[in-house]
Amino acid sequence: MDGGDDLDEEIIKAKKTLEELRVVRRPIMEFSDEADGANLGIDKGLSRFAKKMPIFEPKKVEASSGEKPLLVNLDLALYKAKILARNYRFEEAQEILKKCINYWPEDGRPYVALGKALSKQSKMNDARAVYEKGCQATQGENSYIWQCWAVLESKMGNTRKARGMFDAATVADKRHIAAWHGWAVLEMKQGNIKKARNLLGKGLKFCGGNEYIYQTLAMLEVKAKRCEQARYLFKQATKCNPKSCASWLAWAQLEAQQENNPAARRLFQKAVEASPKNRFAWHVWGVFEGNLGNVDLARKLMKVGHAVNPRDPVLLQSLALLEYKYSTPNLARQLFRRASQLDSRHQPVWFAWGWMEWKEGNLDTARELYQKAVSIDSTSESAARCLQAWGVLEQRVGNLSAARRLFRSSLNINSQSYVTWMTWASMEEDQGNSLRAEEIRNLYFQQRTEIVDDASWIMGFMDIIDPAIDSIKRLLNLNKVQNSSTGEDMQFERVSGDPASGSGFDLDEFIRQKLSLDPSKLEIRLAAFSSKSTIWRSQNKNVSAPPTL
Repeated sequence: MDGGDDLDEEIIKAKKTLEELRVVRRPIMEFSDEADGANLGIDKGLSRFAKKMPIFEPKKVEASSGEKPLLVNLDLALYKAKILARNYRFEEAQEILKKCINYWPEDGRPYVALGKALSKQSKMNDARAVYEKGCQATQGENSYIWQCWAVLESKMGNTRKARGMFDAATVADKRHIAAWHGWAVLEMKQGNIKKARNLLGKGLKFCGGNEYIYQTLAMLEVKAKRCEQARYLFKQATKCNPKSCASWLAWAQLEAQQENNPAARRLFQKAVEASPKNRFAWHVWGVFEGNLGNVDLARKLMKVGHAVNPRDPVLLQSLALLEYKYSTPNLARQLFRRASQLDSRHQPVWFAWGWMEWKEGNLDTARELYQKAVSIDSTSESAARCLQAWGVLEQRVGNLSAARRLFRSSLNINSQSYVTWMTWASMEEDQGNSLRAEEIRNLYFQQRTEIVDDASWIMGFMDIIDPAIDSIKRLLNLNKVQNSSTGEDMQFERVSGDPASGSGFDLDEFIRQKLSLDPSKLEIRLAAFSSKSTIWRSQNKNVSAPPTL
């Protein structure tokens, strides 16, 4: 019997051993029981491969062996998050980016992407926390995180903090051009033009020729009314990057200001050729043509811009104003309504809509729309303009105390607004308060910030661009050289003929080839969202002239 007992014990032990072996050989507890038989045949190499497979599925990563996913998955995840954020699916994008940070805490890209996504949702404090965590994780060596953090602080009005962040970004990487440029723009907004030029010069010194640096310098020259120097710098910007739509646009606006319309139109064409889907290019060109009275062309340009940027409210806002001026208020209302649906937090849409209703005599509706605009952000430049226009409305209907409060509120936001000060002074003078009107004018001149910007900086700065002192002197006309080659080069855009007849640019053909759109069907695209709506009818057609904005 003892021998039989020993045999039974050996059989039991063998069964237990086999059962344990089956459990050990099971790859992962993710497969069905039906596949158990097949699992026994998986060799060690295939088992290792199977363990790596779940890294492509975020939900299964936690069940894996804990190995770090391949770096290619970070690139794929960042791209997916970018697409989701672009389609306003922020929560999904944030979940992906948070997982990226958990797996790759030393990589700065997920922090930058997550911070930007939170900023777009106006979650500024959350974005700041993300940037701070990113700087700690990267030991302060990632210039991109510092730069994004600086931009965030600048938007929140924390100028001193923003300066510190920009400084940290340039210390982390002195070749980070966006940091130099962003810092310079910050100083420009604060009126520190000399400091801004110095920073832009350092950007060129450490990073070489850059379209954004040249473009910003050109804009400074435009403000200083040095048009020839501005043209030279714009030309440098477009040489650095012929596909820079922003540089072509800024240059076109300079020529438009100088009433050199053929050259401006040609530059607008360059802008849309550089970036056919750029909403700013189609919008600014359309506004330019509208101001010249080319209504049909302006309408077409804005419709093309809307067709390739259907979620942009600015194009519809400008088109609404165009239609109001040359068509009917009801069509303009439909466009304003659609624009407000696309982005309910875009202040200028509500402001412009309210202004139109004011002109139509619908005062209560105008007040409601103005109130909506101000409630979105009561500290923005748009809010200041809206309060000024609202003050004019109340002034015209005799509510002088309300008008004074609105003018004061507008100046609390932007104390440098010449239009608001003078409008208020004019109102007081009309009421016979000449002394009060003079006090208001004096207050403006006492508190205004005057920015002095001379040309002495150019001699040192231009050495970075072109060491040939003779060409610099010709550029600045310091020696008054007549018929110089440099002068002729800068003049060519200004004196060029009408591009519509000389350049051979065919707008309809461009739309067909580059955008795959049928110019004759743009009306259908816009009519798709037009719907029957309540019509506000003017109750007072004898409305005074619109406020000066």
